Amino acid sequence: MSVLKPYEDRKKLKWIGFFLSEHTADIVRIDKELKYTCPAKPEMAEEEINEFLQAAITKSKNLAIQLNYTVDNKFMPDVTGTLKGYDDLGIYLDDTLVHYDEIRNVDYYSELKWFDV
Repeated sequence: MSVLKPYEDRKKLKWIGFFLSEHTADIVRIDKELKYTCPAKPEMAEEEINEFLQAAITKSKNLAIQLNYTVDNKFMPDVTGTLKGYDDLGIYLDDTLVHYDEIRNVDYYSELKWFDV
């Protein structure tokens, strides 16, 4: 006569493989983000920058501005947005203040929709 052993739930042990694969996927994603470098765009003269800013005001265009400094010898991603205003310190792209002396390159920016990709 055989007696069946009652089932013992392994609790967290059965989920360890799931957490491990999710964790390694996150590590790979973070590594890709850290390895991404923005290429250096050509530095523009002050007159060219002013022309872009003036056109952005009159035509209500979105701008992408590359800042003129690096972090760990890498350029940061462009600051994007609509030109909302300006003052003595700099210009406002949406809610972000960009100082005049920090601007390296200005270009028009059009956001891709998810269905255009």
